[in-house]
Amino acid sequence: MNFLLKAATVIDPKSPFHNKTVDILIENGVITDLRNSIKAQGTVKEIKLDNLHVSQGWFDSSVCFGEPGYEERETITNGLDVAAKSGFTAIALNPNTLPITDNSASIGFLKGKAQDSPVSLYPIGSLTTKSDGIDMAELFDMQQAGAIAFGDYKKAIQNPNLLKIALLYTQNFDGLVLSFPQDNQIAGKGMVNEEEQSTLLGLKGIPAMAEELQITRDLFLLEYTGGKLHIPTISTAKSVSLIKEAKKKGLQVSCSVSTHHLTLTDSELATFDSNYKVRPPLRTQKDVDTLIKGVNDGTIDMITSDHQPMDVEHKKVEFDNAKYGTIGLENAFGTINNVLGTEKAISMLTNGRTVFELENHTIEKGNKADITLFNPNGDTIFTEELILSNSKNSAFLGKPIKGATYGIVANGKIVLK
Repeated sequence: MNFLLKAATVIDPKSPFHNKTVDILIENGVITDLRNSIKAQGTVKEIKLDNLHVSQGWFDSSVCFGEPGYEERETITNGLDVAAKSGFTAIALNPNTLPITDNSASIGFLKGKAQDSPVSLYPIGSLTTKSDGIDMAELFDMQQAGAIAFGDYKKAIQNPNLLKIALLYTQNFDGLVLSFPQDNQIAGKGMVNEEEQSTLLGLKGIPAMAEELQITRDLFLLEYTGGKLHIPTISTAKSVSLIKEAKKKGLQVSCSVSTHHLTLTDSELATFDSNYKVRPPLRTQKDVDTLIKGVNDGTIDMITSDHQPMDVEHKKVEFDNAKYGTIGLENAFGTINNVLGTEKAISMLTNGRTVFELENHTIEKGNKADITLFNPNGDTIFTEELILSNSKNSAFLGKPIKGATYGIVANGKIVLK
């Protein structure tokens, strides 16, 4: 199908139409014309939306669904629809399924389930067999099948020699290794940030040092081995400075921060709401302020929703017994647009493509149409009615968001809310 986006304001610094309002004609998945006014002809579907803005398609570097194995949390089909309506044209899918995504067949299964979707699904393969942290998985085979990186989701690599070998081995095919930043021996049985709030509430704490020691170790290994390392969802002020220094040394290290770590603090735990039980734990206002600074100065490469659906049986229980995680696709743009402003928010939702070596499609004539449609204006409160996921475990209920997403145009298709 062919589309005509009417009066679309382009937010794309690499496009000659940046900050200009134009009509955009898309035919057979390609941008064929951009002008002040284009008249729809033939079978072209005209799209008129209030205060329409467009950018390069957004990419989320850390998404969970559930299928296979945990379909009650989320299916791939509905999850991709949620991603599309939340403005994402591509997502990296974590390997926390049953069975774990640790071989080429499981990568092929995920790619096959998403082949007809307008959203591009890029699997992350497990770094170790069954994500048990013992034996390295079939990394090269998974890369050949379509995996874009390798890591054990929310599981730290406790054996430093295993990470050393992975960083060396993946250089043979330019692979990207993910290492979750937590020293489990320091973290112990902690569930929340070890600070004043954990003491007041009587909850077992995880000190910031648990994250920072692991990052320090991983950066030493990276300096020794070379290769490419991505540290997902950092949460402390010291983590920002450690990664900043590593980048100054020229190490190939990247990192992300989640929307919830960028906007929420451990003060939310006062209600014992298990939606705020996340890993890493929510930290202090000082940490949040430093993370925002790290986003603005380029130390932090990307922002992720770290979308992790969890069924009600595992979330609406006592805090001690609840599973970790919050959904975040639906509110990702509105949350960070409220904190960072529109252009910076979009930059942080697209930068990950470069780190994960995915294609970037500038909005100009002759390029593939990989476009997010949104309205940057309008203040509202995030409510359960705005949740599109099968699971409703959101840490953002009742929180302010700015702007709204309309959908996407990608892979020759359009998805609108």
